[in-house]
Amino acid sequence: MSQKINIRFGKAEDVENLVKFNRNMAIETENKDLDKNTANSGVLTMIANPNFGFYLVAEVEGQIAGSLMITTEWSDWRNAQYWWIQSVYVMPEYRKQGIYRSLYEHVKEMARNRKDVFGFRLYVEKQNHNAQETYKKLGMCETEYFMYEENV
Repeated sequence: MSQKINIRFGKAEDVENLVKFNRNMAIETENKDLDKNTANSGVLTMIANPNFGFYLVAEVEGQIAGSLMITTEWSDWRNAQYWWIQSVYVMPEYRKQGIYRSLYEHVKEMARNRKDVFGFRLYVEKQNHNAQETYKKLGMCETEYFMYEENV
């Protein structure tokens, strides 16, 4: 990519874009139509509560081209945090141009510069082979864990 990619923290002015990205990602990856009001409240809550985590956005010429969210998990085994990379989205016209790589490298650098972060993780849909290949190319590896959940 010949254009400069600027990575910065997400802020209240980005809510509309972040909600749009989250809704687009849910349709593209899971064929789920997220409720706009719920998604909007979720993004606003994250931005208002930095103890929950944070968003990073990638800008190209002032346009938000992609974003991701970081949440934290405490590991008593490591006496440190794992950062979870979530809500990854790159606008279609910016894909394959280094946007996600720039976001990922920024997360990696931030984590390395802190004493309280052991590593970072993400989860990916089993059928999302393109994303899996991207994560592998960046140095991530599949773990030995399955993930289970129950909604209440």
